Amino acid sequence: MCGMKIRNIAIIAHVDHGKTTLVDTLLKQSGTDLGKLSQQEQIMDSNELERERGITIFSKNAAVVYSDTKINIIDTPGHADFGGEVERVLNMADGVLLLVDAQEGPMPQTRFVLKKALAFGHKIIVVINKIDKKNARVNYVLDKIIELFIELGANNEQLNFPIIYAAAKLGKAGHTPELEKMTDVKPLFETILEHIPAPKVTLDAPLQMMIVSVAYDNYKGKIGIGRIYQGNIKNGQSVAHINREAAANPAPGTAYKMVKLTSLMTFVGLNRVETQSAEAGDIAAVAGIENINIGDTIADADNPMPLPPIQIEKPTVKMIFSVNNSPFAGLEGQYCTSRNLKERLEKELDNDVALQVVDGKSPDEFVVSGRGELHLGILIEKMRREGYELQVSRPEVIMKEENGKTTEPTEDVWIEAPEKYSGTVIEKMSNRKGVMKNMHVENGIGFFHFFIPTRGLIGFRNEFLIETKGLGIMNSLFAGYFPKFEDIQTNPHGSLIVHESGTTTAYGLLNSQERGEMFVGPGLKVYEGQIVGQNAKNADLALNVCRAKQLTNFRTKTYAVTDDLIPPRQMSLEQCLEYLGDDELLEVTPQSLRLRKRILKNALRK
Repeated sequence: MCGMKIRNIAIIAHVDHGKTTLVDTLLKQSGTDLGKLSQQEQIMDSNELERERGITIFSKNAAVVYSDTKINIIDTPGHADFGGEVERVLNMADGVLLLVDAQEGPMPQTRFVLKKALAFGHKIIVVINKIDKKNARVNYVLDKIIELFIELGANNEQLNFPIIYAAAKLGKAGHTPELEKMTDVKPLFETILEHIPAPKVTLDAPLQMMIVSVAYDNYKGKIGIGRIYQGNIKNGQSVAHINREAAANPAPGTAYKMVKLTSLMTFVGLNRVETQSAEAGDIAAVAGIENINIGDTIADADNPMPLPPIQIEKPTVKMIFSVNNSPFAGLEGQYCTSRNLKERLEKELDNDVALQVVDGKSPDEFVVSGRGELHLGILIEKMRREGYELQVSRPEVIMKEENGKTTEPTEDVWIEAPEKYSGTVIEKMSNRKGVMKNMHVENGIGFFHFFIPTRGLIGFRNEFLIETKGLGIMNSLFAGYFPKFEDIQTNPHGSLIVHESGTTTAYGLLNSQERGEMFVGPGLKVYEGQIVGQNAKNADLALNVCRAKQLTNFRTKTYAVTDDLIPPRQMSLEQCLEYLGDDELLEVTPQSLRLRKRILKNALRK
């Protein structure tokens, strides 16, 4: 691979604008050997969580060879909650493909990633995708993209961007938006070679390589993936490993370790392939360094110089993860102790730079901070799938003290909802201290832009969907820290609580459902203090859902009871987190999600 021309590009877009589909097309049409994967859809979204949700969570690398150039492609997440992934992978790229839906135009998350790319000074190619949609409005979208570039302070060179029109699903692209004239994605490859600069490198300087992601291999151990900034690297070579802390404070005689590489790999298609040497500008993977982490530098053994470490924005939301102490603890999970929990969270820190973990008030508690509810929700979901059992508290925002004043995180929120719900949307947002910045109506759809404290958004998504009958779309973006707003009454609710442990009965639930909406059906084991429904009033109420019908010598028809039962509300992990009150916890096990009170005994709680 040495001596080959190289291009490094990142692909950025809003969720669902066709990023992963475009990468599939580029991989398949470049003639790269994909092996068994060539028949699959969404080859890059290999994680089962990504496939289920249809979103990219982890950034990934692939490489295609077109004519005589190797193009390293980096797929990035579209959600602002995974901004930590985006910030660090943009370090590896020299240019960016900005993908925009031909009907929707640029969306809030596009704005977030584009802002980062412009700040790095990357060259940008705009790809207007999905032009095969019948409601595609190409000229409108192009105007909006230019507006966005100007708003984000792009320079003249960046504003003079090339435009490609594509229908990634059909595997076609072209310089004009006429679908019938397109045959394949060759015009996109040509544009990449023409407009994205080759990496600026010095080959005869001492080696410097920045690690931006870490993978694990059963045979090779920890693998560090990153870009070689200068010099070249050989398999089996002795190098200096400078960790992130040492790179942040580069003092003379900075501590570093001498290590010998056991394996050197580069990317071909989606696979890591062993190679004997790699040179500056390429993206490589190294094995043999025991505790390698994101942000570390691999440097020349004789002249070790650290690269400046990656700067990542701080987390804005925190939750308390603790050992499950409910009566059902240890029945469903494989890993239940504080030692298991601590090890798992520390392992996550190696791969996720936007996450922070500190010890809580007791040895069984850990305060975990991240970029948003979704960021922490995905972590909890990953842990429960691996067999962990834990309980988590309600998400809280992280306040900051600046010059004696308390500041809190705030967000810009963009909402689309049918015009008839506009009154409800404005009322709900103003109750949560949201300030309306802009509003307009197009074809019966209201478009709103609000500025709101992050506190006000916690627990709002579910309520918003119910109020707009599932027709509303909401996107949010972190706006920065601003002086603390007044107190907000978010998510006031009363819970229906189990009065005594036992198994729920249809008879008990029939009487209970008159009080509010139930979360459980008959025949489920429950314990005292567990939450089994939402009260119609804003007060907690203890109920006997395990009550059995008194036996008499009259026969009764069972269907007379079960037919009148209203089906319970099925709650996903995100909905459970949104429901939580300050004195409530969520018990998470591989099989169940149970809402509960912090203090289980009803007598003690009063």
